[in-house]
Amino acid sequence: MWNAASIALRTFRIALPKVGVGWMFALLTIDFNRISIVELGISAIIVTGLLSVHYFLSPFQVVIGRFADTHPILGYRRTPYLLAASALASLLFLALPSAAHGVAEGSIAWLAATILLFVLFGLCMATIGDSYHSLIAEVTTERTRGGVIAVVWITMILSTIIAAVTMNKIRPVYTPEAMQTLYNLTPFIVIGCALVGIWGIEKRMNPEEMRASLQQARLAAPPGNPLVVAWRTLQGNPETRSFFLFVFISIFAIFLQDNILEVFGAEVFGMTVAETTRFQPTWGSGVLLGMIVMGIASVKLSISKRAIVIAGCIGTSIGMVTLASASVFGIRELVLPALFGMGLFTGVFNIGALSLMMEMTVPGATGLFMGLWGTAQTMAQGMASIGSGILHTTLVKGGVLPPAIAYGAIFGVEAVALLVGAALVVGVSILRFRAAHSGALSRADLTRAMDAGSTA
Repeated sequence: MWNAASIALRTFRIALPKVGVGWMFALLTIDFNRISIVELGISAIIVTGLLSVHYFLSPFQVVIGRFADTHPILGYRRTPYLLAASALASLLFLALPSAAHGVAEGSIAWLAATILLFVLFGLCMATIGDSYHSLIAEVTTERTRGGVIAVVWITMILSTIIAAVTMNKIRPVYTPEAMQTLYNLTPFIVIGCALVGIWGIEKRMNPEEMRASLQQARLAAPPGNPLVVAWRTLQGNPETRSFFLFVFISIFAIFLQDNILEVFGAEVFGMTVAETTRFQPTWGSGVLLGMIVMGIASVKLSISKRAIVIAGCIGTSIGMVTLASASVFGIRELVLPALFGMGLFTGVFNIGALSLMMEMTVPGATGLFMGLWGTAQTMAQGMASIGSGILHTTLVKGGVLPPAIAYGAIFGVEAVALLVGAALVVGVSILRFRAAHSGALSRADLTRAMDAGSTA
């Protein structure tokens, strides 16, 4: 009983930093964008461009990951970087209300300052993402990892919902003063959750362990510029390259429809705002259910993470095909079931993919490889956001295809891409990957790895 309570408390603490991340993204995507565009009249292109900056700073994850692998601070490789980035990111929010009002007044100086704020935020989020996922990879076991990831993601989703409710309570009506008061809460929430969540979770290395860790880091990846090292790693090892492509293609496919889903409902079926507002909660409830069920199953049962990923890809692909059929054949009743099914299997995919990412690392280079996978994931989200707009403008607004056929084609492309992702991950072997990247492995280990074929 005591052991179970201790594990539950530890898992809860590991998930706490996501509350702060959820709060920050809720402020940006629910509050900052609405006030900037509607109340302050700033061009939507400027606002959405600012909110997209962090996507394209994701390669910094590789840099900070490799740096943290090789530069522990006081015996810690993750905790100091995570706390420092969380503190800086949260403090930036104190300046955002003034920045928004300055840009609305047409100040070039404030526009430059606002761009700088979002660049710093993107660098902080890259640092938080790599440090946090590397920490989870290092403090969890293969058996417990799926359950921890499920709790972490559920915490993230719920914290965003709670943040939205809190915003309305604290600032029911917009005024500049009320906006500033709301944003002033950010450092307390983010820093508090990070401190309570991770302080003491990471084991401190003694001098001997630090020397061994640095030796492992040198063996796992050559010295030099982290981005160059990452590029050479991708070029030189087919396992690494295939897994990077799997992450990028699968995430791109899942998120391509994200920004045009409600528009699809309006343009194909003539749905009202109230009707299309149900899309995201329907999809999101499926994601939550899929993650809860898969998180419990992965702890209780010995299930291959690769099998979970493949099931998630195929299930989500079927959901996409169903949505495409609803669009092409005008079957309105299929839309919500298709969205729920897509969400359900996306939740399954999330558990398998994140667990697999954390297993596709080697001692001494956890930060480097989590940075690689994080870069693939975030760049895919950014490209999906831009790609959906390009496809909509070209196919629908450009009149190339009727809306029903155009959306059917977009959903169909997503379905095919997910199957490509599943095919890529089938050929990935964790054992071969580790054999190729671990200089400490013996010749016998290498021989076993080569003989293992596609064993995950």
